[in-house]
Amino acid sequence: MSNPTVLIETPMGEMLVELWADKAPETVANFLSYVDEEFYDGLIFHRVIKNFMIQGGGMDMMMREKKNKAPIKNEARADTPNEAFTIAMARTMDPHSATSQFFINVKDNDFLNFTAPTAQGYGYTVFGKVTEGQDVATKISTVRTKNYLGHGDVPADPISIISIRRFEV
Repeated sequence: MSNPTVLIETPMGEMLVELWADKAPETVANFLSYVDEEFYDGLIFHRVIKNFMIQGGGMDMMMREKKNKAPIKNEARADTPNEAFTIAMARTMDPHSATSQFFINVKDNDFLNFTAPTAQGYGYTVFGKVTEGQDVATKISTVRTKNYLGHGDVPADPISIISIRRFEV
């Protein structure tokens, strides 16, 4: 069975993302459950850091957090590093706290990789890769940002997630 693909549509362009169900099955199932419910429609990329990553999937235009499901188990692995244009789950300091928020690495971020099954070593679960539209992720990562309502690195002009849908290749 081939891995599922999703299309992320933004005002700055589209990104086609292959999801690695073979490497992070629970994470992909969780992400697709949000996709199938159209949860991400109208949310924003609320944290954008040039030469690092773009994060979205949890906040609306007013920086209000959307109610999400229970956290999932961290499935980070040594053979799925946080390389440029991979997609990974965002989380708190608790390694097993990922819900709906995700980020797209715009460069290799080795310091986010799994090193050991410990609080410090878990890293961030990579569950796919942008296969088309990598230029869109890069373009988003270079927008002007500001501090807003106690959050840093917020795009000065909101970048919405118009939709994320399953895509048959």
